[in-house]
Amino acid sequence: MKFPTKASAINPATIAGAAALALALAPAAQAQDIIKIGHVAATSGPIAHLGKDNENGARMAVEELNAQGVVIGGKKYKIVLQAEDDAADPKQGTAVAQKLADAGVQGVIGHETSGTTIPASRIYHDAGIPQISPSASNPQYTRQRYNTAFRNIANDEQLGAALARYAVQSVKAKRIAVIDDRTAYGKGLADEFIKNVKRGGAASGSAIVSTQFTNDKATDFSAILTAIKATKPDMIFFGGMDAVAGPMLRQMKQLAIPIKFMGGDGMCSDSVPRLAGDAMSDGQVICAEAGGVEPSQEKGMADFRVAYKKRYGIEVQTYAPYTYDALMTMVAAMRKAGSPEPARYLPELAKIQYKGVTGNISFDARGDVRDGVLTIYTFKNGRRDKLAVVK
Repeated sequence: MKFPTKASAINPATIAGAAALALALAPAAQAQDIIKIGHVAATSGPIAHLGKDNENGARMAVEELNAQGVVIGGKKYKIVLQAEDDAADPKQGTAVAQKLADAGVQGVIGHETSGTTIPASRIYHDAGIPQISPSASNPQYTRQRYNTAFRNIANDEQLGAALARYAVQSVKAKRIAVIDDRTAYGKGLADEFIKNVKRGGAASGSAIVSTQFTNDKATDFSAILTAIKATKPDMIFFGGMDAVAGPMLRQMKQLAIPIKFMGGDGMCSDSVPRLAGDAMSDGQVICAEAGGVEPSQEKGMADFRVAYKKRYGIEVQTYAPYTYDALMTMVAAMRKAGSPEPARYLPELAKIQYKGVTGNISFDARGDVRDGVLTIYTFKNGRRDKLAVVK
């Protein structure tokens, strides 16, 4: 047998071929070590500050998990966040959902608004991708009974009922006008509020004296506010976002309507005083966040807010801690299942018991968070001031 000499022992072509094969196999090996999670919010448009707040919360969770090291089923993974913008537009929302499904994400945190979350949820369901929304509150989202759809905040049924009770029992409002922005969120919340005022108002003498609507991009409310003023209300309830609520408060002042102004989580951000300017008086605005913590859990939320400001240099707007918890809850389910594959961890997500910065998270049969808590706020000296935590 003739043995190769040193010079001919290794064929250059063999080296090149081996290198090409290694390069070809590298992406596949790397892909197995990555968990890709999608996040969708409106990071452009009038409510971009709220969408970016959500995205920041998700990024904090990813950074923390990767720093700790994510081991699932004995294997170490790196989590990659694929963040997308749906501009709060349902058509863009479904396009983004299909993009994430095609990209093979293993889970989705979002969408931010009900109007984009509801149509997108069908795409994720058809693709078998678990989805947790940290801010979409319209009941229709989970009423579709998609086993992939979850949310870790209270829904509009709870939010509308709590606000109606507070308006009637605590504020003692007797004549209430209602405006909504015709979005799935705004109209849904206003409808629940009206239903509950009518249900509980008979004994207290409270009544809805006017119902008006606008849109989520409007800036002129003089016509509807003038019509409302003629009904002599002592409160206006608005179903919509802070980008519209701020200018509406300005025009209420111009038209000499210095009455209570109530709304939901969409207008419960620290941006409202800035958007309203000097038109908002202390205690005039009352809003509710579809979440909150009991006194025993306040430290965790406070610590998160400190960490958020240190990381981004700004205060939490609204739902960053819920987005953070949503992603942490999803990864906790993957760990319990021993796999990041959607079909494997979905059953664990449905029965999860997770202790987050926003409280204890578990889901009912529809995918709604159990024992949803709400926090009612007002504004004093340009900052939110907590009034009550209710269920």
